[in-house]
Amino acid sequence: MQKVAIITGGSSGIGKALVLKYAKEGYAVTFTGRNAERMRQVSNELGDQRHLALALDSSRREDNEKMVSETIKTFGRLDVLICNAGISMRALFEDLNLDVFKRLMDINFYGAVYATRFALPHLLASKGTIIAISSINGWRSTPARSAYSASKFAIQGFYESLRTEVMNRGVHVLVVCPGFTRSNIRNAALNAAGQSQGESPRDEEKMMTAEEVADRTFKAAKNRKRDLILTFQGKMAVFLNKIAPSRLDRLVYNMMKKETSNPLK
Repeated sequence: MQKVAIITGGSSGIGKALVLKYAKEGYAVTFTGRNAERMRQVSNELGDQRHLALALDSSRREDNEKMVSETIKTFGRLDVLICNAGISMRALFEDLNLDVFKRLMDINFYGAVYATRFALPHLLASKGTIIAISSINGWRSTPARSAYSASKFAIQGFYESLRTEVMNRGVHVLVVCPGFTRSNIRNAALNAAGQSQGESPRDEEKMMTAEEVADRTFKAAKNRKRDLILTFQGKMAVFLNKIAPSRLDRLVYNMMKKETSNPLK
């Protein structure tokens, strides 16, 4: 029987790469997103491969419930849930509209909580896999990304707890932490007022591709890994944060200070 995967935020970046990867590996795929044109593009790329494209908002509890119910109605089962939908921000906390902070938590954290809650009964039945796309910012925060970092720390705490709840019931939980990845997330990152900043402050060409993240995520899930930390820079950040956090404070500050139009004072 064909296995089935749900991927949230599947219309661009890492999410789109995951949709195409899982379809290539023979899965029927449900993917969600809010940009209708990008959703159509992904659907066209999938062609006649079995898939379900749902224009839904990951921050809404009822949309997550619909996502799971429509998947079960269409495909009859669920084997993999990938909580990928997310948004970033770039502003000093002192300047940040608190509505922006809440929006980040609603999309990045609560969206994953809702999706997991509705999918879990089906994943328990199939002894399936949950994959959370977190970030190196879930291990080490960076300045001007307080809400983003908080949402990723929350993600990792949530799935660490859930993992120990279901580890003896056949469900595998993998948390993936990409480093800087070539995607749309920095272009769409919100500024202090909640508007898209419109352009990336970093050189995207030097970053890991979304396709490489997808390939390595699929392999890690297949091998039932617990955590996947990507890029040399990301691994070094996690390591140094354990042994020399104060020194890393200064290193991180100096690195982020080099970003184009950075808000640090």
